[in-house]
Amino acid sequence: MLLGNPSTGQLQPWTRRQLIGGIVMAAPVAYSRSLAAIVCQNDRGFSPPEDGQFAVDAAFPGGNIIVERIEGNTIYLAQDLRDTEGWWFYWYFRVRGGNGRELTFHFTNKDVFTCRGPAVKIGDGPWSWLGREKVRGTSFTIQIPPDATEARFCLAMPYLEADLRRFLNCHIDSPYLKVVDHCITPKGRRTERIHLGCLSGRPRHRVLITCRHHACEMMASWVLEGLMEAVLTGPEARWFCENVEFAVVPFMDKDGVEDGDQGKNRRPHDHNRDYREEPIYPSVRAMKDFAPRWSEGRLRVALDLHCPYIRGRRDEEIFLVGSPFENIQREIDRFSKILQATSADTLPYDPKNNIPFGVEWNNASPERSFTFSRWASGLEGIKLACTLEFPYACAGGKVVDIASSRAFGSSLGAAIRLYLQMTE
Repeated sequence: MLLGNPSTGQLQPWTRRQLIGGIVMAAPVAYSRSLAAIVCQNDRGFSPPEDGQFAVDAAFPGGNIIVERIEGNTIYLAQDLRDTEGWWFYWYFRVRGGNGRELTFHFTNKDVFTCRGPAVKIGDGPWSWLGREKVRGTSFTIQIPPDATEARFCLAMPYLEADLRRFLNCHIDSPYLKVVDHCITPKGRRTERIHLGCLSGRPRHRVLITCRHHACEMMASWVLEGLMEAVLTGPEARWFCENVEFAVVPFMDKDGVEDGDQGKNRRPHDHNRDYREEPIYPSVRAMKDFAPRWSEGRLRVALDLHCPYIRGRRDEEIFLVGSPFENIQREIDRFSKILQATSADTLPYDPKNNIPFGVEWNNASPERSFTFSRWASGLEGIKLACTLEFPYACAGGKVVDIASSRAFGSSLGAAIRLYLQMTE
């Protein structure tokens, strides 16, 4: 953001704290790459804007925005690419003090909206889609209700550590759930590994699930939550808890998730290109140490949950990524038929949408040889190792939201059960 220098009349970058005409302008302290507009600050942190003012910022977990300028009720802003190589599309910001205003948000770095427009949360209400019809070019306009002191806007529907904590607290007394430290991140955060199902004795099968190798791919986390719920309380819960131990790492890039990074194409390479002889990320190092020891030849399924590109024909379908290994691809084909059947009543999955190896970006490039699914294909006992891509907002013409994502996660759990039973 640029401010006028009162002595020279020239534009200059704003500092963390400048007093202009009696109004304190401040960049967020905790998330220094975010910019705020007309934000009041006191010794305890950010306070609500004064009457007649509104604030736009990303100074909260998962936040990502750069506010370039404000002209009346039009805010010009862009996603923060930080250490991303090239262009990507994640953003998440809040507005405080905008109640009763009609605000227009104009993004200056291309179209960053899904097929259903931006996700919106008014006050304490639920997340919902604003609708693609409300998007005009790279802008959207919304009337903030008079009683709404805060509104949040995001690429899709966020899933952060707080959401995982809410889920875990609902099952805190379950004997079929255990949470351990997978690793400590470079910024000192705890990366959880969750064990579910058959935790006593020796299970017949083991299943390894990962998510958020790319920090911004939030809708995959709602699928994972639905899957974990199914393991603990769904129709398959008893069978799972007698026969299968799941190990789940919900946030492979925990720092990226909480800091609001894109994560995808992070320099020098992202987490899903780090399965090398010497990984640079603690979560990948920990995974390469843990999984081979834990497997004991009983690991049957390794599944990595992702979201694809923001929109497009294939990117608005659920699909599996094909393998270069014939034995693994045969199992992907078997699992695809099962998943198609179990998901018939939730979001549609059709194997015809899978991307075979050698097609488009699923190729033999050197970087792709360092992905989780390629590495997991060589683990002892493994049969099925693949990536599932889950869209941000549309799947087969149906709405992707929190409820439908969780429901698909339950369908995924049913497919895993049937697949494991077929392997016995």
